[in-house]
Amino acid sequence: MLQRLGPDPLRSHLPAIFTVDPRSGVPIYLQLIDQVKRGVALGTLAPGEQLPTVKSLALELTVNPNTVARAYRDLERDGVIETSPGRGSFVRPNGVAPSELRTDVAGPAFDDAVRAAKGVGLGRDEVRQIFERTLQRWYPGEEER
Repeated sequence: MLQRLGPDPLRSHLPAIFTVDPRSGVPIYLQLIDQVKRGVALGTLAPGEQLPTVKSLALELTVNPNTVARAYRDLERDGVIETSPGRGSFVRPNGVAPSELRTDVAGPAFDDAVRAAKGVGLGRDEVRQIFERTLQRWYPGEEER
């Protein structure tokens, strides 16, 4: 069941929407980490912006608070957010660069694609050719930099 978190009536300053899919096979804490990193990379979560509290996000998503706390701890360890006791968790103003986060967000999709290609028996050269065709389709007219 997908659920979303809209603006908390007590903290109406956060427009971010978080969703989880317990049936996706991806641990919920990793889904939350990915969504925060994606939000920062795309600019939908601005530096200094406050995240929902662990308790409020856990209640809204009907997940264990320890799951949200783990995601926040990992995000803090990665330099994406900072937590101030009594104040809450915020996107770090001078944290990880959005360009680095874009790589973090896109990387797993490449892993999945290569895993799928290898799973059907494609070799490196075949995967490279498919990748080059895909690049050409999505970036027509752009040469390598």
